[in-house]
Amino acid sequence: MRTVTVILAFLLQPLLAHGQPLPAGALADYQLGGGYPPPAGVTVVVRDSTDQPAPGSFNICYVNGFQTQPGVDWPADLLVPAPAGAPLADPGWPDEFLLDISTTENRAANLALIMPAISACADKGFDAIEFDNLDSYTRAEGRLSLEDALSFASLLVGAARDLGLASGQKNTPELGSRGRDEVGFGFAVVEECHRWRECSAYTDIYGAGQVLGIEYTDDLRGSFTDACADPDRPESLILRDRKLAPAGAAGHVFRACAPLR
Repeated sequence: MRTVTVILAFLLQPLLAHGQPLPAGALADYQLGGGYPPPAGVTVVVRDSTDQPAPGSFNICYVNGFQTQPGVDWPADLLVPAPAGAPLADPGWPDEFLLDISTTENRAANLALIMPAISACADKGFDAIEFDNLDSYTRAEGRLSLEDALSFASLLVGAARDLGLASGQKNTPELGSRGRDEVGFGFAVVEECHRWRECSAYTDIYGAGQVLGIEYTDDLRGSFTDACADPDRPESLILRDRKLAPAGAAGHVFRACAPLR
């Protein structure tokens, strides 16, 4: 009996490390622009950490894990400096600054500042976390590395796991299997994988049912019908407006691919 127990523990260890997986047949809505009642058929909802979970859904909490949130004060010595000395901003989001996670000390200090958001996700009853801007090292002008990102991601995932939350990899196809095997991500949330021909980089690692894909109306490759026909696409693939406007707001778009057969 002891031998059987040891074998079962060994087999379950990866599942426990990666946290709770997405529910079978998941269809997600990406609601970072503000929560609203999920469309019919949606079983997974992603909302900001300042929002509330959607009742009756599997809820993923959005936390900006590698850059500052707009308008949030952050110690300058914990941010990547630009050549002129000011904090280095994300070129696409000039009001977000890159966290300096290049040393053990800085990683610990930045984690402490992110912990209130992680704790809020758990306290509100979210099931999992999406840590955004994992790929910020690619915008750090050589001051951060992939290894820095992996080290900090491991701290974030460990902190979430201690509070009972699974963690999802956000974009960053260059991780390969390292995000799953070394960091402990249990699923992935990916933007524009069809647009950039990257879907298989995620579905080959996590499986099509453990990847949530979002394409955007303003930058499709072909049509959304083409994206749905991609054999490498995630099982849950949706089309959203770039601003992720709530239902009823101007510009709101939500469409979903039919389930994979």
